[in-house]
Amino acid sequence: MERPTLVGYYENMSGARVLKTSRRDLTIERCLVMGILNVTPDSFSDGGQYLAADDALRRAEAMIAEGADIIDVGGESTRPGSGRVPADVEMNRVVSVIKAVTSRFDIPVSVDTSRSGTAKAAIDAGAEIVNDISGLRWDPELGSVAAEAKSAIILMHSRGEFAEMHSMPPVEEVVGEVIDSLKVSVAKALAAGVAESSIVVDIGIGFGKSRSQNFELLAKLDKIADSLPYPIVVGASRKSFLAEVTGEKPPEGRVAASTAAAVFAVMRGANVLRVHDVADTVEAVRTYERLASIG
Repeated sequence: MERPTLVGYYENMSGARVLKTSRRDLTIERCLVMGILNVTPDSFSDGGQYLAADDALRRAEAMIAEGADIIDVGGESTRPGSGRVPADVEMNRVVSVIKAVTSRFDIPVSVDTSRSGTAKAAIDAGAEIVNDISGLRWDPELGSVAAEAKSAIILMHSRGEFAEMHSMPPVEEVVGEVIDSLKVSVAKALAAGVAESSIVVDIGIGFGKSRSQNFELLAKLDKIADSLPYPIVVGASRKSFLAEVTGEKPPEGRVAASTAAAVFAVMRGANVLRVHDVADTVEAVRTYERLASIG
């Protein structure tokens, strides 16, 4: 398969594409799998399961054994209907877990936060990637924190403030909206001093899009990849738009649909998959990549 030109990457001596974090050069020769570790009581799929540090550490260990390339730690639920938690609560939830994971395992850890204070504390604890669902819209200092630490930053597409981001009426043309909005987020990151080789974008599946628009974004991901020359994250795992296919099952009943969406996303240009079900995703994606390598 022909490899697109991606200005957000630089290449190592072997020609492999590399994403720079604050702690390493992360080679992206294949799609990376980011395992979700929510240390919250109310996340839509796994809320309350990993609040205790020991439980969170065991979950991280399990995901690493299943083939995760990155662990994404979040201390504030962003499910529909959720409210903001105090900044100190979010910070306390993630810092101890990040310290535990990074002291025991040599794996990149991402902090899922839109707050600069939480990001800084998480980076000090060992995180090397900041995952911002607001795309630098809510906290103008977040880009500077990432730049100063030389951490990678994931810029996600969303609209509206925290309380309304899931209830915003869908735009008429979603692909163009996502492309244009992410270009603004990238410009903000660059202006804050973030290196191009440290920028990743996320199309924001489920955030202010209709079910059909979420499917459209996946189907037209190649168009987005052509317009945004940065690594692309797709986070479709267990999300409610999949109920169009599965019927109204609970999140854990959407694993097969999530895995199918993940493989299709890779076919269309995804570079990182943010998932709950690491083992299923890794096996499916590696099988696809093996088959694709033959042609």
